[in-house]
Amino acid sequence: MEIRDARAGDWPAIWPILQGIVAAGETYTLPRDLDAETGRRIWLLDPPDRTVVAVDDDGTVLGSAKMNRNHLGPASHIASASFIVAPEHSGRGVGRALGEHVLDWARAAGYRAMQFNAVVETNTRAIALWRSLGFEVVGTLPEGYLHPVHGYVGLHIMHRRL
Repeated sequence: MEIRDARAGDWPAIWPILQGIVAAGETYTLPRDLDAETGRRIWLLDPPDRTVVAVDDDGTVLGSAKMNRNHLGPASHIASASFIVAPEHSGRGVGRALGEHVLDWARAAGYRAMQFNAVVETNTRAIALWRSLGFEVVGTLPEGYLHPVHGYVGLHIMHRRL
């Protein structure tokens, strides 16, 4: 697996992954009916922010991550990131590889910490992954997310010093 900067030509492969995850309504605080153009503006970031793709040897996009500063001004030293992995490639270490890549990027870019603003508490696989990469839950917004199966559930804020 290679992780490289996303190119405009990667969007047709990224969009179905993002659309499916958002439409499921289980992990992202985005409208379930997100359209492709809005998704593209949200996901494909301009420098100094960055979007990457994880690709297989044959060029198949396995997943993607976008990384950016979490806040502006006096809090601009905190990074954030978002991740998607194609369901058919789940369990292959794509999320971990993207997570490690994003942490390396944030360190190299001079960020002091990384914060995830809204990790749905029922997303236990992601929470376990982030914990294994050194993140901790620093707070939970009770009933901050309306899950399609579980109803109102908490949104974790996760943090890690770099």
